[in-house]
Amino acid sequence: MADVLDLFTELAAIPSPSGEERAVADAVIRYLRDCALDVEEDDAGERIEATAGNLYARLEGTAPGTPIFLCAHLDTVPPTGKIDPVVDDEGFVRNAAGTILGADDKAAVAVMLEAARRVLSERRPHAGIELLFTPKEEVGLIGARAFDESKLDARVGFVYDQAAPIGEVILGAPYSQVLHVTFHGRASHAGMYPEEGRNAIAAAARAIADLRLGQVDDQSTANVGVIDGGVAVNIVPDRCRFGAEARSHDEGRLAELVQEMLESISFAAETSECRADVESRRSYRGYRFKRSDDVVRVATDALARTEHEAHFILSGGAADANIFNERGLQCLNLGNGMIDIHTPDERIAVDDLEAMVDVTLALVDAALA
Repeated sequence: MADVLDLFTELAAIPSPSGEERAVADAVIRYLRDCALDVEEDDAGERIEATAGNLYARLEGTAPGTPIFLCAHLDTVPPTGKIDPVVDDEGFVRNAAGTILGADDKAAVAVMLEAARRVLSERRPHAGIELLFTPKEEVGLIGARAFDESKLDARVGFVYDQAAPIGEVILGAPYSQVLHVTFHGRASHAGMYPEEGRNAIAAAARAIADLRLGQVDDQSTANVGVIDGGVAVNIVPDRCRFGAEARSHDEGRLAELVQEMLESISFAAETSECRADVESRRSYRGYRFKRSDDVVRVATDALARTEHEAHFILSGGAADANIFNERGLQCLNLGNGMIDIHTPDERIAVDDLEAMVDVTLALVDAALA
């Protein structure tokens, strides 16, 4: 079978933007079946408008200890061109075609598959390993949310979805709230009867200008990332929509920040003689681990076994781990060496791909009784 580098470059070369994971899912299924593992695909694809569902496989335990699950997502942010993975002179895998590489998260997919293959081929003792590969992570952790976690025997799991050096352990991730805002104004001819119009774009702009965006405080961030409105330059626009989010490691602080945003939107609508409709929903819950928690102790032990020093941090981002922790499991996100994800400079060192296979095998060993 291909080694982890060959497997990663094969998977990375397959375009799989969120919702279009079928081809890469089929490649993962073939690999697992070549390892003589049964693969289940759930019906999430139909429910979440994706071409593939969640893929699940189980290695039955052969020794006492703590069963673990490993999870990685199959989708990437949209590529803007061809994906041609190559190894450069410095030992990094890059996309020679100048768009995203897809190390996020296919590096983790390849590592977990290769580690599972080695556990089986080397007949390494383990307490049980479950593999889960999810679609539509990049657009809101949607695949993981659609997965029935009661299928998992393991209560302890790991994702590798942090663009950080190997050794970084994510002890906490934020809570998140999304706002979908629509301003309703009144259309009119912009040249002949501008005074009769009520400009929805101007009202939305006023609201956005009043929002505190970026790093709001040491625990919280806010952003406006999408906006659209209007139909022609000579028409006062009667509608404008924008999407915003707020994140915080403190759930109470998040509620305060969202309320502040809502008040700014309401004030902008009132002063502009427009109406604002706001749909607000929670994206995911945050979490916080202690260093004494089982999942952290297993990870720290595994990193020590592979001579990586553990560094404990909080993340401003989310991963499938948020969903599993919300549902009562212990799921830890680990840095795996990805660099500049979601950009044309995205890359990962060959040495880090190989090192993460060793870390995965060490997690298996550390989970033994």
